[in-house]
Amino acid sequence: MKIERLQELKQKLTNEKDLSRIWLFFMDHFADHPEFTDLGQPVHNEYLDAVLHTTCQQMFGRAIKITDFFLIYIAKYQLFHGPFQVEGLIGGVIYFEDIKVGLLAVSVDYPPSDAVKYSRFSEMIQLSSSNRNEYN
Repeated sequence: MKIERLQELKQKLTNEKDLSRIWLFFMDHFADHPEFTDLGQPVHNEYLDAVLHTTCQQMFGRAIKITDFFLIYIAKYQLFHGPFQVEGLIGGVIYFEDIKVGLLAVSVDYPPSDAVKYSRFSEMIQLSSSNRNEYN
């Protein structure tokens, strides 16, 4: 595993049109490497929890149950990643906090096959509403 390839992952996450290529790059170069997974600590993140629930509900077109969400945060690289299950289907998420962009992948078959649904997401920065009196 070459940790410097995280920069390449970040670039793919923001530029690559084929979302499967991003996910496969992550899986091939990081996800299954213990030296990578050992870099971080388990955390809870309300934003990613909300994104996960909302996006999976949209993917499947109905209310869904998510279990076994095990989110890891690697502070040095501002990277969240982790697996989860959607009603028995396997999924995963990656999210770079510094660029506020992530990717969700969910297998659509059980047992898992090559059929996967993807969703790239970004955090919208909410600007405070301007006070019209400021211009007077």
